[in-house]
Amino acid sequence: MRKVQIAIIGAGTAGLTALGLIRKHTQDFVIVNEGPYGTTCARIGCMPSKALIQAADDYHRRHALNELGIRGGEGLRADLPAILRRVRDYRDARVNSVLAATDALGDRNIPGRARLDGPHHIIVKRTDNDNEERIEADRIIVATGSRPVIPDAWRPFAANILTTDNLFEQKDLAPRGAVIGLGVIGLELGQALARLGLDISGYEMRETLGPISDPVVQEEAKHLMKSDFPINLGRAVQLRHSANGVAIDDGETAHEVDWVLAAMGRRANIEGLGLETLNVTLDRRGLPPFDRHTMQVDDLPVFIAGDADGERPVLHEASDEGFIAAWNALHGPTSFRRRVPLYIAFSDPQIAVVGETYAQLRANEEIVTGEYDFSHQARAIAMLRASGKLRIYADRGTSRLRGAEMLIPAAEHLAHLIALAIQQQMTVAEFLRMPFYHPVLEEGLRSALRALAKKVYGEAPLELERL
Repeated sequence: MRKVQIAIIGAGTAGLTALGLIRKHTQDFVIVNEGPYGTTCARIGCMPSKALIQAADDYHRRHALNELGIRGGEGLRADLPAILRRVRDYRDARVNSVLAATDALGDRNIPGRARLDGPHHIIVKRTDNDNEERIEADRIIVATGSRPVIPDAWRPFAANILTTDNLFEQKDLAPRGAVIGLGVIGLELGQALARLGLDISGYEMRETLGPISDPVVQEEAKHLMKSDFPINLGRAVQLRHSANGVAIDDGETAHEVDWVLAAMGRRANIEGLGLETLNVTLDRRGLPPFDRHTMQVDDLPVFIAGDADGERPVLHEASDEGFIAAWNALHGPTSFRRRVPLYIAFSDPQIAVVGETYAQLRANEEIVTGEYDFSHQARAIAMLRASGKLRIYADRGTSRLRGAEMLIPAAEHLAHLIALAIQQQMTVAEFLRMPFYHPVLEEGLRSALRALAKKVYGEAPLELERL
């Protein structure tokens, strides 16, 4: 049996961030990883999907070229095998840069499946030599990541099912596809594949799209997204074999496709992990209680981070959680202030949710809302991208910003500005005193803030500070 100071289970974003900090303080550690190395983001998530989306958006731009006075756009074509090849090349370069973190660790890097045996031991079934190894650790960090959800009833259709785990490995795609699940992943990929010329249909059991809870922004999303591919909301679907593929049956109609992209979310990789050996009460998902400001499980020398905790499954949050877990594994429990929540979907227009959501704030009578319609925004009109709405929320009593939801061009940039303002606990007036250039999309944010200011203060505040 090997004994170490710290054992990390999982070499994804959270695990590698933890590893980076731990290596600065001690070499007395191991990191155990089951399956491919390279992080979810680099291999199958953020990076390859954005490369695909970029190709789709650039190809879709051909529809605007004539209006801009640029001729010949109708002659462009999408070479899907070439696009997918470029996506893999881009992906592989990102993965290779991540692999360097574990390649030189020698026997401190253990390929295999780990399970807990109490708060101080892990048992590893190695995949490189098929041996089983027992490791004692003073502290353990669980960062086992997540995987796509695939219903058990879909197993007989495995040959026709794609997920982000294998989508980008396809050398080409048959022309008829369905995307089931229209959260962030489903919206992004469904729209991108439709824009590349595939016959795509989208299905969502909920009545809503993406992460949007604001009904005004939600209605705008439904209106705009349906212009790219058919969207079916509020119905569960079943699959059945058909003569030339798979039939999607929503209870009213059946639609035949060649393949189905399962985009119904991700599930934490905790099965068989041995969390029950920690002798704490697990919730309905099988997760233990933990403090999100320390990442500590109960009062044990065990920390959980990243997608494994099922809380905020995005890269920057996984990285923060890996850092917090590693710091506390090294130095003892310290509470860290978490960053303002920030979620972005790289659809077109982009979707962003910042800070507290409409759903979280709607019961608070002191919350007021400022809105701006980007169909009137000067720079967006010049770019032929004038569509979408921004809604921003503030507390009437304190005038502090609380959150925002939006479906607008370049939401990734405006969302960051709002997140920075909320993080700094700025008031509406203070935000309005920040510089806004002309003509830029950010002026749409200023218009929303001005509308918000009238509700907060009863009149427009001075936007220049007196000396």
